[in-house]
Amino acid sequence: MNIPSFKEDQVSQIPALQLLQKLGYTYLSPEEVDNLRGNKTASVILEPILRKQLNEINSIQVSSTKMALFSDANIENGIQALKDIPMNDGYIAASKKIYEMITLGKALEQSIDGDKKSFTMQYIDWKNFENNVFHVTEEFSVMRTGSKDHYRPDIVLFINGIPLSIIECKRPDIKEPITEAISQHTRNQQEDGIRHLYIYSQLLLSISTLQAKYATTDTKEEFWASWKEKSEENEKIILDLVNQTLSGTQKAKLFLNRKEWEQRIIELKEKEQVTVSEQDRYLYFLCRPERMLALIQDFVLFEGGTRKKIARYQQFFAINKIIKRIQITEGGKRNGGVVWHTQGSGKSLTMAMLARKIYLTIRNPKIILVTDRVDLDTQITDTFRSVEVPVYNAKTGNQLVELLQSKSDAVVTTIVNKFEAAVNQLGSTPLESENIFVLIDEGHRTQYGTFNVKMQKVLPNACFLAFTGTPLMKKEKSTAQKFGGIIDAYTILQAVEDGAIVPIIYEGRHAVQDVNQKALDRGFDSVSEPLSDYEKVDLKKKFSRANLISKTEQRIDEIARDISDHYTQNWGLDKTGERSGFKGMVVTPDKATAVKYKKAFDLIGKVTSEVIMSAPDTREGNDDIHGEPSNEVVAFWRQMEVKHGKDFDVRLIRDFKKTDYPELLIVIDKLLTGFDEPRVVVMYVCRKLRDHTLLQAIARVNRVSQGKEYGFIVDYEGIIGELNEAMNAYSDFNEFDDDDLAGTFTDIKTEIAKLPQLHTELNAIFKHVANKWDISSYAALLTDEAIRVDYYQKFLEFAKILKLAFSSIDFENNTPDKTKELYKTHFKFYAQLRISIINTYSDKIDFKKYEKQLQKLLDQHVTTEEVIRLTEQVSILDAKAFEKELEKVVGTRAKAETIASRTAKHISERMDEDPIFYKKLSELIRETISDLRALRISDVVAINRLKELREQAISKKSDDIPEAILQNDKVIPFYRLAKANDFISDDYTIPFAMEVDQIIKQYSIVDWSTKPDIIRKMTFYIGEFLIDEMHVSIEKADEMAEKCIEIAKLNYR
Repeated sequence: MNIPSFKEDQVSQIPALQLLQKLGYTYLSPEEVDNLRGNKTASVILEPILRKQLNEINSIQVSSTKMALFSDANIENGIQALKDIPMNDGYIAASKKIYEMITLGKALEQSIDGDKKSFTMQYIDWKNFENNVFHVTEEFSVMRTGSKDHYRPDIVLFINGIPLSIIECKRPDIKEPITEAISQHTRNQQEDGIRHLYIYSQLLLSISTLQAKYATTDTKEEFWASWKEKSEENEKIILDLVNQTLSGTQKAKLFLNRKEWEQRIIELKEKEQVTVSEQDRYLYFLCRPERMLALIQDFVLFEGGTRKKIARYQQFFAINKIIKRIQITEGGKRNGGVVWHTQGSGKSLTMAMLARKIYLTIRNPKIILVTDRVDLDTQITDTFRSVEVPVYNAKTGNQLVELLQSKSDAVVTTIVNKFEAAVNQLGSTPLESENIFVLIDEGHRTQYGTFNVKMQKVLPNACFLAFTGTPLMKKEKSTAQKFGGIIDAYTILQAVEDGAIVPIIYEGRHAVQDVNQKALDRGFDSVSEPLSDYEKVDLKKKFSRANLISKTEQRIDEIARDISDHYTQNWGLDKTGERSGFKGMVVTPDKATAVKYKKAFDLIGKVTSEVIMSAPDTREGNDDIHGEPSNEVVAFWRQMEVKHGKDFDVRLIRDFKKTDYPELLIVIDKLLTGFDEPRVVVMYVCRKLRDHTLLQAIARVNRVSQGKEYGFIVDYEGIIGELNEAMNAYSDFNEFDDDDLAGTFTDIKTEIAKLPQLHTELNAIFKHVANKWDISSYAALLTDEAIRVDYYQKFLEFAKILKLAFSSIDFENNTPDKTKELYKTHFKFYAQLRISIINTYSDKIDFKKYEKQLQKLLDQHVTTEEVIRLTEQVSILDAKAFEKELEKVVGTRAKAETIASRTAKHISERMDEDPIFYKKLSELIRETISDLRALRISDVVAINRLKELREQAISKKSDDIPEAILQNDKVIPFYRLAKANDFISDDYTIPFAMEVDQIIKQYSIVDWSTKPDIIRKMTFYIGEFLIDEMHVSIEKADEMAEKCIEIAKLNYR
């Protein structure tokens, strides 16, 4: 039966190199690349290619009839400028300088006919992509910073000799191949890595045949993105491409330094039709020359000077749709429309990238960004400035009118009331330019009213583009058609599926409070006696019982206590004093109530909190009928000003984002929209929220952050679901289409309902364990790696939902104590078993993602005499530490398994250094464990035998090494290799080993293992010695020489 190979080269790297050539890249072997950079592995630019391209794509327009070329000196200056990028200001700052240089060009002075002027040299021809040259290489060896060692990215893509994309390939049968590939990119970008390569790269890919992800440099793992672009046309194009055959020349070059059998396997695969893989799709969608240039030029940006970002697919397609749409004019007016991209998916950056694209695409544009809040206006302004788009902030209507009437192009930000003032001021003098673009953020609903008529009169030809992060109501959808309809939609469900946001879990936790209804009504009648019947109805409507109840101090104290317990149990300090790093927000109805919550939290003393609100004289959030702030609020405000200064809210928000304190922010309206802090994991809702305000508010918890699996909405007001009519229930979402709201949140009960099944599935793994009281019986079952992997996964799923359950008041109140105790007992046992098994079998587990959450669950809900922790495994080289760890292992058999697995891991990591020696040791370990499991030897015998093997693995010595070479560690592996082959007689084993050592030493130079010509020389002379001195056949000599080279690569550095 013919079966495919799972070797990384065969299954991922070679297919990628083949497809990239079919897409238009010219393959360069590692040897050719080394020659192009003068064999300097610290250099990453292919200078001869860049030099040639700078001459070909650049010219100077002297006059309408005369052209000139850049001088040779300036060509060299341009190359040197690209190379001489200082790292003093940081990695991202250096990357930004390079990005600006390759996208905008480099200004260079040159004299033409005696006239010295500055001219811009371009490194890439952005207008005509076919004028550039595209190359691909593999195993690109780059010297590390501060070291003679090298890292070798699998694939590097060059445009005009500049390395603009780096790809890591992984075989799909390893655990979490994409995570491993991302980890390799991350390692390469460390200070002691190869940052001097990555500062040029704009696009990073991690591919593994069936999976792929992409990012740009300095992107954390959780922000690596998926790309979706499915269409029958695309699939057909890719299918045709992968089934094309490379030319004979391309094949010969690709397989020049590869084994013959590798080429044979690829050719056998190509005899039948090949299916399109996910890897193929990503390479086509992101790396084909025209697309990659578009991504780099228009869809990479630097946010705040410290973060570099590349567009997600929905941003890319939405912007391109808009640019295409605004080119079309009807009656002198460009087409506009509405973009709905769910909150948290990068809507502000989409606007920033769009404004930049319009700015560069449309001649003399005037771009106006309109928001509905001052803080949103500030955020948008900062976003634009951070992406290097010049921005004017119009703070008054007059200022905005001046900017609109000026003839220069401009990007202007303003808030909606200033925009209205400007429109009113312009009145009967309309601005008829069709190059005015109005981008409206979350304020587009304002334009659906009478104000829209005024806008149309004053800006009759302007293009209106509205952006929203919340679903459109049914009535808004019909009105949106007047502005060109919905241009693009990226729903909540899509964002959750893509990992752009985290799913939101909703839980209603209503405070129990006895209300004397008659007394309450009598009190109301007394207060409202002076009012007319109409005023009484109006007052009663405004001050519903729910509103009164929600502000009573008794209820505030009760909820504050519940919030304190809920937050500390789930995200507060653990037993070792470590913090989760996650924050919370408390939403209150008004300033007076916010201050009361603050005092309640301080009195309880479990969590730190601060209040964020506008100054008391703004009347914001006051529900008192006279609109005056209470003395308590004024006193609090003055106290904060004395303590922290006038702009204390700015400092508190900064502290909330950057430090551990405060843990909770208490808010009214401010920060419910436009506030972006990924560490906010929970929102406690203690007031009614409606429609878009509700949807915007709950989105504060959906941002992605490391270790954050959900965002939580804890509802004390009944904002969703069935509520008592007497409490003036919040209306449901009938105004929205069901499909648009899909995925907004999941009721916590829905998730907890999965717990019994997860518990059953976890227990089912061990159903065949005969003695349920014997830990060794469980461990014996888990000797099978496939069962272990299944166990780890099912345990983590069970633990995740169990943690969720114990955070729920409904679970606590309605689940029988017996069931809860059973879950706790089983969780504790399986947690201890997991740690024991990981240590026993030396399994590689990315525990950083999970351990804090598991520990929190143990700390809060499971009583245990000793804190159970998973730590990094100790190396057997550290004898004392290993023996100490071994003492903790329960049971002699488990000790034997631990010694065996840890020694086997040590051997596996070093196998290629001395394959004969380590292979023999590995077989002896397997034999010992096999005898132990079959009860052919006792636990004690196994432990003693394994300890001896462990000592041999550490010392790398054995009794069969002759005295003549005993002290030469580098010669010994060659001696063992010779002894293992019958065609080398005993008389020649030592001379052979010594000769190989001399050949390697004679021809090795710095980084010799990456230079094919050096390797060929060594292989030739080793083979020649075998043939001439020992009369070995050519085939066996070649095979033996190759094995020697592989050993030498690891031992002669």
